Amino acid sequence: MRACNTGRIHSVESFGTVDGPGIRFVVFFQGCPMRCLYCHNPDTWSAEGGAEMTVEELLSAYERNRGFYRQGGITATGGEPLLQLPFLTELFTAARERGIHTCLDTSGAVYQPGRQGEFDALFAVTGLVLLDIKHADPEGHRQLTGQDQSPVLAFAHALERAKVPMIVRHVVVPGLTDSPEELTALGRLIAPFRNLRGLEVLPYHTMGAAKYEALGIPYPLSSVPAMDRDRARAARDMILDGLRQARH
Repeated sequence: MRACNTGRIHSVESFGTVDGPGIRFVVFFQGCPMRCLYCHNPDTWSAEGGAEMTVEELLSAYERNRGFYRQGGITATGGEPLLQLPFLTELFTAARERGIHTCLDTSGAVYQPGRQGEFDALFAVTGLVLLDIKHADPEGHRQLTGQDQSPVLAFAHALERAKVPMIVRHVVVPGLTDSPEELTALGRLIAPFRNLRGLEVLPYHTMGAAKYEALGIPYPLSSVPAMDRDRARAARDMILDGLRQARH
């Protein structure tokens, strides 16, 4: 795999607490092919946005606060980090050489089996993957994101073969991803994965609406209320019910 000297980075967060274990240095990659109706980072969509940064610049920023990351590490999120696979792999390789735990937050939607060698190189230096599964149903996935579901599941299977630990994330949106049928189906969908280490159910929020207004983009879910956290916990229970049913 060729060296990739710079990546396009939207922003960094020095003290992230929700994107992997512990306190983490979170790198938001620029560019995303998905158009999730509930996306709260539309400013990361364009592959031409952000700023060019080197691996060394990012790790130097990490090192300035390294003492805070003893139980954490570095997380790549976005946008979609896999759009910049060579740079992502270089970043994680350099991080692992310094003893830094690496975590990837991804939709998996751009996975290509034809580039398996490149993905294997990434998997070898990835400590954990947070896999965002948007919808259990293929048609529901396409309507929600504008992309096919099949690469997501193929990516999950590739992680399983590579024995990369995986935590599944699912955003619960009123009227879109909160039906008992969809939630239990998701549980059945993820049940067979032997590398599954956890499930995070995230309640839909409306905090991204202001970004759409600033960008002059209509907000697709303007009439949808935020999801109550108690309802999100109940949704997680339904997913786990589906998972248990599938495993027994």
